[in-house]
Parts: sequence; structure tokens; C-alpha cells
Amino acid sequence: MTISTESAPSAQRAGQRADRDLHFEVEQFYYEEAGFLDDGRFTDWLDLLADDLDYWMPTRSNRLRRQQGLSIAARGEAAFYDETKESLAWRIRRFDSGMAWAEDPPSRTRHLVTNVAARHVDPAEHPGFTTDDLLVRSAFLVYRNRLEREENIFAGERTDVLRRTATTFQVARRTILLDQNVLLSKNISTFF
Repeated sequence: MTISTESAPSAQRAGQRADRDLHFEVEQFYYEEAGFLDDGRFTDWLDLLADDLDYWMPTRSNRLRRQQGLSIAARGEAAFYDETKESLAWRIRRFDSGMAWAEDPPSRTRHLVTNVAARHVDPAEHPGFTTDDLLVRSAFLVYRNRLEREENIFAGERTDVLRRTATTFQVARRTILLDQNVLLSKNISTFF
């Protein structure tokens, strides 16, 4: 059973699970985001991202069980994405420039988001954020099809920090972790 945390004092909310209504809002936010990406509405998607966004997808490597702590690249090491809102906006403008050949004609995608778990941020663990912000973990499956024979399936998890705005949320931090350690796609021009 989820206990309402909206009326709880700020310090008590730290790390607590979001209540039912807030969790529903978060899920609806993710479904809208998936729709924007699948419909190619990238400018609308950018509006869901905070100006101070940190969008990071580290690489993975296969390691022995005792070395699992080293299987995910650390900050400053190899990453598929290490972006800001500005750099993502630049990528999106490039789609319309005629110079993004990997996306001309554009890919068709379907983003499925599931296993959403939302908690109030614990500022001690995430400096710069408050208990009004949410730490959200979700699983995703992204299907991508391009031209006649190019098909890719990406599976993984996202860990986001969502910041409340006047009308919705904005993604302030997103860490994307693919289950694959080797990408078999010809390029990675898909947003997650």
C-alpha cells in the first residue's frame, strides 16, 4: 500500500515512494514522452527536458561476476550519449538539415515504457535536488525500423530525476543503461 506523501513534511518524504496520484502522473508523462518520440515530434520532446539536463548512456562490457562493478563505464569514460539539452537540440536541428543521412528517410520507432517506480529524491544522495523532485526508474523497449530491412530492438532501463513544473514534469537527469553491450545497429540516432 502506498501512503500519501504529498502532505508529509519535506524531510520525511526523502526516499519515500510516490503516492498513487503522483505515480499516475509520472506514468502519463512517460506515455506522452514516448508518443512525441514515436511521432517524430522532437521539438515537443525537447520541451519535456530541463535546461540543465544531463542525458547519459554509458557503455557496458562483459565482466566476470566478481568484477560486475566495472561492467558499466564511469563518468568520463566511453558513452553512447553524454548530452545536454543544447546538444540534443543541435542533433534534432540536424535531422531537418538534410545532413543526417542515417535518418533520411527517418526511422519508425515504438517506445514501450514499463516497471515505473517513483520515489521522492533524497537530497543527501542527490545534491542540488529537493524532495519535491522525483527519482524514477523505468524499463524500456524501443523498436526501430528503417528502410526495408533495418530493424533494431533496444532494451534497458532509465533512471531519471524529474522536476515538477507549473503544469507537468521535466527530465533534469537521465541515465540510460542498455542491456546490450554491443550494439548491432548501423547507427544510434534514436532517443531513449
